[in-house]
Amino acid sequence: MAGGVKRPVNIFKLKDLGEPKNVFNWRLWFAVVSFGLLGAARGVDEGLISGAFNSKDFQRYINYSSYSDVERTNIKANVSAMVQIGSVGGALFAFVICDRIGRIWATRQLCVLWILGIAIFMGNGGSLGAVYAGRFIAGLGVGQTPVVGPIAEIAPASIRGLCTCIFTGFVYVGIVLAYFTNYGAQVNLGDTAHVRWLAPTSLHIIFAGLIFILTFLQYESPRFLVKQGKYQKATETMAHIRHLPVDDPYVLSEIKAIRDSHEEELEATMGTSWYGVLKEMFLIPSNLYRLYLSAMVQFLSQWSGAGSITLYAPDLFRILGITGQNESLLVTAVFGIVKFVAAVICALFLVDVIGRKRALLLGITLQGIAMIYVAGFLTAVPELGVDDTYVLPQAEAGASRGAVAMIYISGCGWALGWNSMQYLLTAELFPLRIRALSTSIVMTLHFANQYGNSRAVPNMLLPTSQGGISPLGTFWFFAAVTILGGIWVWFFVPETGGRSLESMNRLFELPWYKIGLHGNEDADRRDEAFNEKETMGVQFDHVDEVNEKRQDASTHV
Repeated sequence: MAGGVKRPVNIFKLKDLGEPKNVFNWRLWFAVVSFGLLGAARGVDEGLISGAFNSKDFQRYINYSSYSDVERTNIKANVSAMVQIGSVGGALFAFVICDRIGRIWATRQLCVLWILGIAIFMGNGGSLGAVYAGRFIAGLGVGQTPVVGPIAEIAPASIRGLCTCIFTGFVYVGIVLAYFTNYGAQVNLGDTAHVRWLAPTSLHIIFAGLIFILTFLQYESPRFLVKQGKYQKATETMAHIRHLPVDDPYVLSEIKAIRDSHEEELEATMGTSWYGVLKEMFLIPSNLYRLYLSAMVQFLSQWSGAGSITLYAPDLFRILGITGQNESLLVTAVFGIVKFVAAVICALFLVDVIGRKRALLLGITLQGIAMIYVAGFLTAVPELGVDDTYVLPQAEAGASRGAVAMIYISGCGWALGWNSMQYLLTAELFPLRIRALSTSIVMTLHFANQYGNSRAVPNMLLPTSQGGISPLGTFWFFAAVTILGGIWVWFFVPETGGRSLESMNRLFELPWYKIGLHGNEDADRRDEAFNEKETMGVQFDHVDEVNEKRQDASTHV
């Protein structure tokens, strides 16, 4: 339990990991999938909103044509980004909810907010204010999804990366379903039918309702129960999830590690007040470094551009030379499939096999190459996206298809790297006592940066004469941030794969500037010392037990 399983994980041979055979059972996978569905909240919205907004009926409904070009750009950016700004408040609110009512009830209330917001959006009656309000309220629910799901807390350390990536996988399930629903509605219902955008939007309500129902079949997080002092209930819940008896040594050792870690944190911070939690977060150097890591991951990932490419994919494919609404939506839908397949590959074969850091660097490399190519193509053909009358010459058609292919590759890189790690690292870095608040703060930064990026990109794509930096400037900006992110990861991010949540502290004992390159070596040495101490403790306990038995026997004689 000290450091967890550090050898490569073969997803098809989990029985070879040395865990009890019952650990990888249907209860665990059912729980992981049930909470992983929360990822679809973000994916459905990112995949739907651009296609729904571009439908002629929606634009007629809100009187879109009456506004100037710059006003239309701002309206589209505001509608698209309103869920993100709502998510900022939702992520902060999630901390209070999780610590007060637990993960199960927190999930139920976010589903209610999510459905309420989408209902207001769908019934907006042509009011732009109702559109904004509905998407903001939906964002209050969506913003809680990365915080409340206890996947990292119920997953065994050996496959925690895989389990957490299931959340990311459902982001792409939502994106793919949204893209193809938009495409199917466009082809079969027509661009002027009211149901053209209402039918795809109903995906939100379907997913929120399904998640709400599944919560009644799930159990509270054992780590939350330990934090509440409900040790027996925590043991019973852990035993249920592991499909083992409550007195099984594996279950007891997990609960003991959680209790010891929590009690150590309480003792170190002397109490349970809010002041103590904040003091631990910002005044203990190792925790401050973890907060710094998580914050930088959110900043660099969102401004690398791949998230906004997902959100505005139909528009960006048109800039790169894909003509026609149907063709643009179809190419976008295929883009969603590419990202979903990449996310599955990352979850099954990379994140717990080659490690978090290598998978992240591989993804950033692919993303960087793609961004540089697209930026170079737009530099060679600067009229694209700037001059509406410009027709791409046949000689540039091959390069245009190459740019579209590079957008696909950037999607692969995003799925393999930043998008998986921005959730995984946040979920597993923090000690139990500050985990809820820290995760809420980090997810608030996540959605704040996502909002800033999604709100800024439509304006960034405008020609310089209208206050933008043009498509070519936008993609060179994305390329620069991606390269900077790769350099930062190499020097500052340690490998967290295979560690139990309770042993994560040992990665952060070195000075901050050494952790990224040398933290794992130092943690391995500390693991060995800890294991030796544990072994000696067990031996001493055994000797004491034998002596007690001898004393009892002599007393009876």
